[in-house]
Amino acid sequence: MSPRSASVNEELRRRSRERLLQATVDLVGERGYEATTLGDIADRAGSARGLISYYFPGKRQLFQSAVHRLMHLTLEAALERAPVPQGPDAGKESLARAIDAILGLARDQPVLMRAHMAGILQQEGFVQCPEQQRLATLLHDTVARYGSADPDADYPLLRALLMGAVVAVLLPGAPMPISRLRAELFGRYGLEWRLGSPPPGTPPGTTPGTAWRQSVQQSCEHTL
Repeated sequence: MSPRSASVNEELRRRSRERLLQATVDLVGERGYEATTLGDIADRAGSARGLISYYFPGKRQLFQSAVHRLMHLTLEAALERAPVPQGPDAGKESLARAIDAILGLARDQPVLMRAHMAGILQQEGFVQCPEQQRLATLLHDTVARYGSADPDADYPLLRALLMGAVVAVLLPGAPMPISRLRAELFGRYGLEWRLGSPPPGTPPGTTPGTAWRQSVQQSCEHTL
């Protein structure tokens, strides 16, 4: 039997890595971060335990990469959903879809996203990996498509606002309604409520800045 080509080996490594990332998302979403072991992940992925350390330095790095992969796949699917945004409002539609995609993950994957935010707020911060870089590129391109004159400066602001919204949705004991946070973000960027994937019902009547101030106040009350 002739040896496999370099391209075949690379594809096998890619698939093996993706199986580990998907298994991590599935298991942490089911059990939580602390209750999920590397052995559990390897078993779910059908991989050898030692293969994890070949790709990732440790559990936290694996987990962050797994969530960043889920985020960029979710965001990519939202941006490419038919009909693809075109015309003069294409940039606004793309930004609306991006906001809804990230807020939707906080709504649909609370255990996963809460563990992810807790890890980011620890000392290691963001893990620089291909999945995080892909997510950053998608958000940067979305800001540019929206019409930003300085995407390099405006992308980190959008990222921070989305992170803040996710934390507000997941705040134990004092969660903010997604519709309120969506209205606040849409108002900040001048987006019509009908864009993206609007939730049922009418948009909440909020004064610009009110929802964010309430979120910050509630966060302080529950951490001091």
